Amino acid sequence: MDLLGSIMNSMEKPPSLSEKERQLIKKRKEEIEKRQTAEKERLKRFKERVESKLASHFKDPVNTMLKFEPMDQIYRSIVHEAAESAGLLSYAFGTDGVDRYVRVYSKDNAPCEDELAARRRGDPWNEQVKQQLIEKRKMDKLEEVAATKRKPEKFTPHSNYRDKYAHLIGQEAALEAAKKTETNKTYGFVPSENKKDLRSIEQTMADIRAKKRLKTSHETPSE
Repeated sequence: MDLLGSIMNSMEKPPSLSEKERQLIKKRKEEIEKRQTAEKERLKRFKERVESKLASHFKDPVNTMLKFEPMDQIYRSIVHEAAESAGLLSYAFGTDGVDRYVRVYSKDNAPCEDELAARRRGDPWNEQVKQQLIEKRKMDKLEEVAATKRKPEKFTPHSNYRDKYAHLIGQEAALEAAKKTETNKTYGFVPSENKKDLRSIEQTMADIRAKKRLKTSHETPSE
């Protein structure tokens, strides 16, 4: 016998269940399966009722919407599934776990985006609210068109800047400063015409050589 086998044989085996314990486990398992079967049957019957209700309600063309009472998510999913199978539109509104419910619409009377947005916010929705929104959009459109056609207003200053600063520089100085447009050549910079060298090349070279001779004569020490 190898080492592993000896170790396995030396280990204590788990205690075997008594007949009473086995019966208790079996009973619990049967109860769970029974509850699961009952739940499946309950959901099946609910789906059949929803399908029947949708068929009878939307059979009349006058009926274009059907509202269900608030229900848990699993039942809402069954309503959505049944509505889709019947070629209808379904939407859920409200707060999950509180008052969330389903509305089913015929495709010929699908809800507009305004209705969906209002119901998701929890706001009331009816024909009067719908017409108010339509009228508001018409007015907004007219105002937008009128704004595009309106000419921009010409800006007119309330005062003359020359009058504003006249008490600092005098009325005459203000008028003259406003009229003066040419550059003042003596203020702040050297005019470009003063920077031009009007000498010829020969004259320039001669001046440079003269400066060098003068510098050399000053630097030579006297004996």
